Amino acid sequence: MLDAKKITIKEVVEARKQKIEADAAWNLLSKAESITVSRGKKIFTLNPKTADKMDILALVMGPSGSLKAPALREGNRFMVGWNPDMYAQWLG
Repeated sequence: MLDAKKITIKEVVEARKQKIEADAAWNLLSKAESITVSRGKKIFTLNPKTADKMDILALVMGPSGSLKAPALREGNRFMVGWNPDMYAQWLG
């Protein structure tokens, strides 16, 4: 999907090797313009300036206590989780 849109990935972090725990995740996400998260078939779009920190972390953190994968950042927007419809909508 990324190749079809000619999107280049600048950095890849292996989630199994480098865990991003709640404090580090919040440091990244709190500065974002928007955060789009998939949870099953549901898609949530949140603004970290107005949404509750704990609500955001509840959506983006996995059962292992680290940021869910995949997590993508494009400019000042984040996308967390996997849902093909979310990717299609987000990538236009």
